[in-house]
Amino acid sequence: MMIELRHRCTWAENDPLLRAYHDEEWGVPERDSRALWEKLMLDGFQAGLAWTTILRKREAFRQAFQGFDPRVVAGFGAADVTRLLEDPGIVRSRAKIEATIGNARAYLAMADAGEDFSTFVWTLAGGAPIRSAGGDIPAKTPLSEEISAALKKRGFKFVGPIIVYAWMQATGIDLLSAPFLTPVA
Repeated sequence: MMIELRHRCTWAENDPLLRAYHDEEWGVPERDSRALWEKLMLDGFQAGLAWTTILRKREAFRQAFQGFDPRVVAGFGAADVTRLLEDPGIVRSRAKIEATIGNARAYLAMADAGEDFSTFVWTLAGGAPIRSAGGDIPAKTPLSEEISAALKKRGFKFVGPIIVYAWMQATGIDLLSAPFLTPVA
């Protein structure tokens, strides 16, 4: 019987929550538009914070943002912003909350124009996961800069190239090659 050898990034070694996230979700190619959008929004909330903070609050985020349904979130108004700013279960940043609401509207505008979010992203990536290899892991790439600029052009906020690159790795758009990873039996 052959044992499949997986690899784990060193950032996921010492925390059970990060380890489970890494081994079960991180780097798995995501093709669902809504799920891609949710993960991008969570990466925006992560800016300036540890990813474990977002993972620990992820279910509270999902409740607060109605399952990250863009149609619902796009309808949020001032009372919802106030409600979210008072929710101790999420990151209470007015700028990030308002960006998420605006990003839901931008997502819907893309859909209304006939532009599927997943198709848009994966087309820019060439349709298949990219395999990054060699050297240091960059904070951003030319593709993350291109996707960031394209999203900003469509009205998205909190989608700078560093956030986008982290999201690209998390959603399997950009896969790190084995030299960066620790073998796991």
